[in-house]
Amino acid sequence: MRIGELSKATGVDIETIRYYEKAQLLSAPARSDNGYRSYNQSHLERLAFIRHCRALDIPLAAVQRLLSFIDSPQSDCGEIDHLIDAQLARVRARLASMHALERQLVALRGQCTGPHNASECGILHDLVAAAHGEACVCHQN
Repeated sequence: MRIGELSKATGVDIETIRYYEKAQLLSAPARSDNGYRSYNQSHLERLAFIRHCRALDIPLAAVQRLLSFIDSPQSDCGEIDHLIDAQLARVRARLASMHALERQLVALRGQCTGPHNASECGILHDLVAAAHGEACVCHQN
């Protein structure tokens, strides 16, 4: 299949497929007589694997390492556990950061209790104060 067909079958952009080839995540396909790339089922499966890993937000370096385990199925899988544990730690850290952001936005939202002119808006006052280096309700914690 050609690159456009591979792209359509996997939902991966053509430029991304080319990038994965350059990064050696995806092996270079054979070329047909007219010079077009000719991908096969193994390219499709590998690209689907990469796409799934990226959907889990696994960094490309870790995807590369996971692919090396697919290529060497007799290898010990302990490092795979560590790669996923590291990804889980990154996700948990982002979740904690997002929860902190939510608390800040809730505190900021609490500064405006009803309709009034923008000049009387507690949210704007707090944001302007913060821009001037003053304390604001959203960064008290």
